[in-house]
Amino acid sequence: MTTESTQQTTVFEHIGGADKVRELVDRFYDLMDLEPEFSVIRALHPTPLDGSRDKLYWFLCGWLGGPDMYIERFGHPRLRARHLPYAIASVERDQWLRCMAWAMQDVGIDEGLQERLMHSFFQTADWMRNKAG
Repeated sequence: MTTESTQQTTVFEHIGGADKVRELVDRFYDLMDLEPEFSVIRALHPTPLDGSRDKLYWFLCGWLGGPDMYIERFGHPRLRARHLPYAIASVERDQWLRCMAWAMQDVGIDEGLQERLMHSFFQTADWMRNKAG
């Protein structure tokens, strides 16, 4: 992606910056908390979801090319290692992906960008699986 001045823009900038990432993360966790179809992944999260919201927001900002707030607070994300205590199979992966897809639609992420992000999200979520099924 480029701007008119041919400078490279990050996905973070293209998506709308920190405010849009926060909106996306908040919608994601609102859906997880409200929709019964996400009950399996909701059960893996603490109540309240405030800490989870912040961690995903900080992580996604850096992952999308914005400020590395997660790394500044916790160091390298080590995603797989940090998720090993939680049983994650295809059901959990698929619920997470469906919830994120729904959240992206609800907050108005560009359709082409949604497709690109879902491809990357799938690769990462699939890599998180640590139990059969």
